[in-house]
Amino acid sequence: MTSSETWDLVVVGAGPAGAAAALGALQEHPEARVLLLDRAEFPRDKVCGDGIAPHVLDVLASLGASDLVESLLRHHRPITTLELSLGQQSVVRPMQRPALVVPRAEFDAGLVEAAVRAGSVLRRHRVREVRAGQDHVVVDDTIRASVVVAADGARSQVRRALGMGPAGPVALGLRGYAPTRDSRAGRQVIRFGQDRRPSYAWAFDRGDGWSNVGYGEVLSSDLSAPSHRLMVERLEVLLPGSSEGAHSWRGHHLPLSGARWVHPPGRVLLVGDAAGLVNPLTGEGIYYAVATGAIAGRVAGRMAGRLPADPAPSTGVPTAADPGAVYGRQVRRLLRLNLLSTAVASRLVVRPLVLSAGLRAADSDQRVFDDLVELGLGPGRLTGRAVAGLVRAAASGRRGTGTPQDL
Repeated sequence: MTSSETWDLVVVGAGPAGAAAALGALQEHPEARVLLLDRAEFPRDKVCGDGIAPHVLDVLASLGASDLVESLLRHHRPITTLELSLGQQSVVRPMQRPALVVPRAEFDAGLVEAAVRAGSVLRRHRVREVRAGQDHVVVDDTIRASVVVAADGARSQVRRALGMGPAGPVALGLRGYAPTRDSRAGRQVIRFGQDRRPSYAWAFDRGDGWSNVGYGEVLSSDLSAPSHRLMVERLEVLLPGSSEGAHSWRGHHLPLSGARWVHPPGRVLLVGDAAGLVNPLTGEGIYYAVATGAIAGRVAGRMAGRLPADPAPSTGVPTAADPGAVYGRQVRRLLRLNLLSTAVASRLVVRPLVLSAGLRAADSDQRVFDDLVELGLGPGRLTGRAVAGLVRAAASGRRGTGTPQDL
């Protein structure tokens, strides 16, 4: 077998993680040969809540995609208000930094266009086989790459081709688009479920008369996976009227991250959903996608430019190293505290008393609210302020009921 093409970087999957990887590589080495492969034509739909956290825009701007960021801000009304509720409890507060709600068909197409403008080549191709060697990776017997970035989502073919199993716990979400109800205009609304836990329904105003609406829950061995019908019913129970006039219903599995994330050595770098990086508290994955994609691309770009892959932390002297090991260290450096915090918090909020206390704490202190939003949407961690607020709220709740309650 002889490969007919040679590239510095081949990115499998041209969504946010893959496009960010291409941008990162070309930022490090503008002459790098970067090939983006995707099985779909763009624009194409993706199941998502469509929420674009400000942290995502920060990463894109750092990758040189400022034109895209400015276009998104110019054409989409920032959402400043977040509403969280559980039963009769409700917290409505301004977010410290506004978010955007942008349909993925538009967002992903704009991002991949930015990657192509930067110098990458986009090709429609369904990857079926990946073989990794010590000094190169072969894709489908015809494409040879120094590094491959696997950005092909929750059901990553690259991950399977390497013999890697599922990343961890899985959630299932159902999304549709429905007319925005007056009471939810200008807001991102999340209502947590009480019957099936953990779960929540959402309605995110797009600002154009339509909202992204949906329902998601973490799959459990104790309960059968919810059907399409059940998920629509749960959405209606939690957010009445959300399914009226809705269309474009689609479901999607989300591989949730855990406290301990380890990346294997080698020349294949797993990013975003393919790496099992989805916030277990919120199901948010776009920040993880662009952040890890950017890191992977920069590692690959340094190799393409024959630059040292990683500086030794103690001396600052660059050292050559395995790209998978370098990438894994850099991701852990960025997300270690976040992954630990979200893993702990996701286990705690299964208990309704803890979730209720968290909402009370957020309602009583804007700073606690901001800390929790940062934890759910970006690289935040459980702060001492948030923990103290939760403990105070839990103690207040116990006094209010007059009964001892175990958190």
